[in-house]
Amino acid sequence: MPVEHHGAGLLSASANCVVVAGRRGGASTLAACLVLFRTRVDVNGVVRRQLGARMASFAPMETATDESGTEYGGVTPIGLPAGWPLLVDSAVVGTEWVLVGSGRRRGKLIVPGKVFAGLPGAVVPEGLGTA
Repeated sequence: MPVEHHGAGLLSASANCVVVAGRRGGASTLAACLVLFRTRVDVNGVVRRQLGARMASFAPMETATDESGTEYGGVTPIGLPAGWPLLVDSAVVGTEWVLVGSGRRRGKLIVPGKVFAGLPGAVVPEGLGTA
C-alpha cells in the first residue's frame, strides 16, 4: 500500500483519476477526471457540461483500461491518449505534492499538484470535486 510505504502524510494528498464517457447523439467522448481521494467527481453536472454531452457516466472498466492503456486501479492522468480532455479539480492543483496512479496497479507517482494543470488537454473547471 502506498501510504505504508510513503507515510500517512501522503494519504491526504492522494488523488484518484477516473475515466468518464460523455455522449451526445451517436458520439461518445472519453475524458479523465482527477480529484483528491476524499472527493467525488460531479459527473452529471460539471463533467457533462464541460464535455458538451447530453449524458455522462463513468466509463466501463474495460473501456477505461483499453482506451487509456492503463491497469484498473492505476489509471494515471499523465500520458493520456492525444485529444482526451483532462479535468482537474482545483484542490489537486493547490496541493503541494500529489500521489497518483502510474498506469500500473502496483506503482504510484508523486507529482507537484500544479503540474496537472499544465498537462495536455487539462482544464480546471470550478466544482469538479464534491464532498
